[in-house]
Amino acid sequence: MKKTLFKGAATALITPLDENGVNYAQLGKLIDWQIGEGINALVIAGTTGEGSTLTDDEHKAVLKYSVEKAGGRVPIIAGTGSNDTAYAVELTKYACSVGCDGMLVVTPYYNKATQNGLIRMYETIADASDKPLILYNVPSRTGVGIEPKTYLALSEHPNIVGIKEANGNISKIAETFALVGNRLAIYSGNDDQIVPIMSLGGMGVISVLSNVAPAETAKMCRLMLDGSTYEAAKMQLDYLPLINALFSEVNPIPVKYAMSEMGFCKNFLRLPLTEMEEAHAAVLRGLMKEKGLVK
Repeated sequence: MKKTLFKGAATALITPLDENGVNYAQLGKLIDWQIGEGINALVIAGTTGEGSTLTDDEHKAVLKYSVEKAGGRVPIIAGTGSNDTAYAVELTKYACSVGCDGMLVVTPYYNKATQNGLIRMYETIADASDKPLILYNVPSRTGVGIEPKTYLALSEHPNIVGIKEANGNISKIAETFALVGNRLAIYSGNDDQIVPIMSLGGMGVISVLSNVAPAETAKMCRLMLDGSTYEAAKMQLDYLPLINALFSEVNPIPVKYAMSEMGFCKNFLRLPLTEMEEAHAAVLRGLMKEKGLVK
């Protein structure tokens, strides 16, 4: 296998926002807390980080700040995907220049692509990058999925090292493992499938749950990597209600509410995202209270 960017749990970190833009004091506090809690890597300005509604200047500034704040303590993985390949290349080159350790590159949304188009897009971005890429497959959001044979073709590129798999189809994921073998590190992109995907040989998770429970998510992955499957499965099932509540509305609406309740940010999102509905918020807060995340 190629050198992996990380093993274990990477947090798809929220971006603290308010009416004035990015709140860097809160972002710095979050980064320090996540690292102190034992998280294995941080993904910056991805889906959960609202990368799609950050301005170009904000997106770049958040990446630069996060690298400097982390100071090499954990890998910083930049969300640099776009439905505009030229912009993805530009952002990837910038992320490399400021010291990001790797890129998370989502499939193109809205204009979509054929499988051949995906291959050409990812190869173009990988060719332009000095750092390794993790492919991000989330067809429920983008309208296009990466097929197992496409992963196999892309695994030939030396700069493509991993997959964040969020297609939700465990049979399709098993097919990918069978085809790709140890050519790429495969990470769960769904918090409710950490143990199932790791049981097939996955290296960990790129997680929303770990925003609110970084130590626990990292522990679940560590148990799986150590072969303690029964204990990890117990944790997976124990956290399932909280995971479901964190996805009761489109991500990152619920996790932004949760993090605001924990005092890490303001419950502020940019349109078209709106604040969490009261009924869903009450359920989420109750589950957070059960886990000791809020009083």
